[in-house]
Amino acid sequence: MTPAPLPLLELRATQMAEPVAAEFRRPLDALQARFGASLAAVLLYGSCRRQQDVTDGVVDLYVIVDEYSGAYPGRWLRWLNEALPPNVFYLEAPAENTPFRVKYAVVSRADFERGNRTAFHSYFWARFCQPVTLLLVRDGQTSHWLAGVLAQAVLRFLRETVPMMGAEPFTADVLWIRGFQLTYAAELRPEGSGRPQLLVQQDAAYYRQAMTAAATVLVGMKTAQGDSYRVEDSAGAISACRRAWRWRRWLGSVLSLMRLAKATFTFSGGVDYAAWKVERHTGVHIDVTPQLRRFPLLFGWRVVWQLLRRGALR
Repeated sequence: MTPAPLPLLELRATQMAEPVAAEFRRPLDALQARFGASLAAVLLYGSCRRQQDVTDGVVDLYVIVDEYSGAYPGRWLRWLNEALPPNVFYLEAPAENTPFRVKYAVVSRADFERGNRTAFHSYFWARFCQPVTLLLVRDGQTSHWLAGVLAQAVLRFLRETVPMMGAEPFTADVLWIRGFQLTYAAELRPEGSGRPQLLVQQDAAYYRQAMTAAATVLVGMKTAQGDSYRVEDSAGAISACRRAWRWRRWLGSVLSLMRLAKATFTFSGGVDYAAWKVERHTGVHIDVTPQLRRFPLLFGWRVVWQLLRRGALR
């Protein structure tokens, strides 16, 4: 594993310490009460973080715990988290005017590090190469560890994207957009085709800085001219990367369906949330019947198949 260069570590540490609206911290008391001494850190990511608006849908949090044995009193949730991290839960935090809805994912330190450093599938490193905000952390040592893991997520994302860039010179923006296109295609997601470009535009300065900081240790790429880069990988390395992405697309479909099924056991109101998210991003309305709400595993597959046929899930 190539060590992350110091400028990239500093960028991740600085970025995750940027201030956010105080409203985002409302769920922290509830999370501390639930996970107690096992709670190591809470990260904010997703569209609400980017928009700095707690009313923009559902706030996405990642809860990092030391071990699952200390996070859950029972074996069932512990087993689900170990089998296919993360476990996803829902809560509503107190608010004066509008409901404060939170979706939080729980993952152990070991699984978080493995997912961002060495995991074959892009589920973790595609998310955590992006800007995140540290809402709560146990101590400085944990914060330093987080910066290192987040830096490795950037390196992993770029290593897996560079060989897919073709023969022509490319800018940092173009590379990041291409990488997000690849990672979105490796999951069943309702977002439209323009989502990768929007992600990069909203945090363009961060992505360019991350590219500059990482470029010194990226094998198979060189600076072409000015702020552009060129692929230097061998034909064999490029072919291997293409095969890996084909496998990720197949594996990602399976994992997405498995995570969707698992969420029916942990996510209260998950069917309504999924329907809302699909309609928000695609305009496709899902009729959530009492039957579907009560037995999502039994009747949800027909809905998923219809969405796939209509192109609402990619």
